Amino acid sequence: MLLRIIAILSLIGLTACNSVYVKPNSLDPDQKIFVPRGGYSMKRSVKLALQNRNYNVHVGRLTKTAESSDLDFETYVIPNDAKYSVRVQERSEIFRPIWCMFNGFWWWNFNVSIVEQKTGTEILSWRGRGCQNSSLRKLDALLDTMEIKSK
Repeated sequence: MLLRIIAILSLIGLTACNSVYVKPNSLDPDQKIFVPRGGYSMKRSVKLALQNRNYNVHVGRLTKTAESSDLDFETYVIPNDAKYSVRVQERSEIFRPIWCMFNGFWWWNFNVSIVEQKTGTEILSWRGRGCQNSSLRKLDALLDTMEIKSK
């Protein structure tokens, strides 16, 4: 009995934690979307996922950078015709070969937000952490839910 409880608690501990708000049918794939440059794996993966779905992705024009001992700042010009803006905050990925052995080997901890620029409506708010491949599968499922389907 004790072994079963330990096994169940271990399996629960292996699950990833995610909190998601998504607005279905709110993302038009034909519109321009702004995504800042650089980032760790999740930011890069969001850009690649959007590009693979043939979104019109722009990283904006860098206008200013500043570095201090504990902070980096970058200022961008967001294209006026960008309908959406993506923001990804993330921690550096952690190599977890045992924890994520069959799921990409990397552990991610991130926040992703997509906002409709004109209205300021947040259509995706996702706070997540998990193994690389499961996070990418969740991203695909969220984009499937958000995309406005062609008529």
